[in-house]
Amino acid sequence: MTAYKTVNPATGETLKEFPEATAKQIETALADSHAAYQTWRNSDVETRSAVLRRVGEIYQERKDELAGIISLEMGKPLAQAKGEIDIVTSIYEYYATQGPGFLADEELSVSGGGTATVRTAPLGSLLGIMPWNFPYYQVARFAAPNLMLGNTILLKHAPSCPQAALAMEQIFTDAGLPSGAYINVFATNDQVADIIADPRNQGVSLTGSERAGSAVAEIAGRNLKKCVLELGGSDAFILLDTDDVAKTARKAAMGRLGNAGQACNSPKRFLVQEGLYEDFVRELTANVGAVQAGDPLEPGTKFGPLSSRAAADQLLEQIKDAVDKGATLHTGGGRGEGPGAYVEPTVLTGITPEMRAYKEELFGPVAVVYPVADDDAAVELANSSPYGLGGAVWSGDVERAKRVADQLDTGMVWINGFAGTQADLPFGGVKRSGIGRELGKYGMAEFANKKLIRVQG
Repeated sequence: MTAYKTVNPATGETLKEFPEATAKQIETALADSHAAYQTWRNSDVETRSAVLRRVGEIYQERKDELAGIISLEMGKPLAQAKGEIDIVTSIYEYYATQGPGFLADEELSVSGGGTATVRTAPLGSLLGIMPWNFPYYQVARFAAPNLMLGNTILLKHAPSCPQAALAMEQIFTDAGLPSGAYINVFATNDQVADIIADPRNQGVSLTGSERAGSAVAEIAGRNLKKCVLELGGSDAFILLDTDDVAKTARKAAMGRLGNAGQACNSPKRFLVQEGLYEDFVRELTANVGAVQAGDPLEPGTKFGPLSSRAAADQLLEQIKDAVDKGATLHTGGGRGEGPGAYVEPTVLTGITPEMRAYKEELFGPVAVVYPVADDDAAVELANSSPYGLGGAVWSGDVERAKRVADQLDTGMVWINGFAGTQADLPFGGVKRSGIGRELGKYGMAEFANKKLIRVQG
């Protein structure tokens, strides 16, 4: 049975299956991507900009159709699905507009006469391995900068999002991207390893689990290939002070439950000053407990299922492990009604180091709250996680918040807001959250050849 199939997570029904790629199809994809690179690398920046801009326009023209696909395949409520498409459009527009400037030559001041120029050049055909939680957005932040740079792309999407994967490939074709410059492959894990090892491939970018990142990095390292890894996160939401606990708790609940809690950079651990702790837990519990699940294809739904029954089962096991070992369950903690992959929005306190929830990422609608005595204790607890993606610091004293932010071992910190994304801001983490950066000008630097051209005086 093929791994690539559309299974409605709201009902558990398998709707459509797609065959995995054959060895011949993988070979053809590698050859076509490499051949397309020889042409695309020499295209002018105006051509690349025009294609990317058109890609963004098509996303808007097909917004309803595209949103419906991911609502069906991974359970994202329609309003959130349309919001994802808006972000995607902004990414393609950003690189269409700013990309030419990022490609401009850099003239160096050198001794000994003559000139020295650093030219930003492409590397070649790249492999992207993308996840299901933001099916279009994750691809955009890899594809847009690299196509602008002149690289070409093989894209291996999550097996649960085959229709979204095909829809994106069609958009690039319809936008005028040359044949072979972006190719979707329904590859197996063994075929992914072969693609990475192939001399025609020049690098790999993966967004996904820590386990998948480790496996891909091992293969890439063995074959001396560049890799970018955006992995898990267990972001801390540090509340130092607030004049309105109820309002802050409402925002915290919104940040945690968006996309049913399935975001690597959503706030997952809430570290609250002891004087605010009890009020915050009460208000957060009230907000989280009031959330009602619904069919993601219904326009009014704000909270849908997890991506799969397996994802729901794993999260429920983590919750049970915590409760069995003494954690306090304030609301939720169970499976939603019906055959779908629903998990009740949950609040836990009393998490201790022997519980899985202390170290593992909770990839779903679960908020864990800890009391902290002071700023130093908050920093120590925040940094105790093996992950280092993002974090948030909340305080009426911005300078105090900045001092705390400076001490966090993360790739990103938000002050008086929770982690989001926008095209012109770098995205990425440290520690076990990954390697490299996406978006902004940094997104065009990861798979670039910074070529020195020296003219002797």
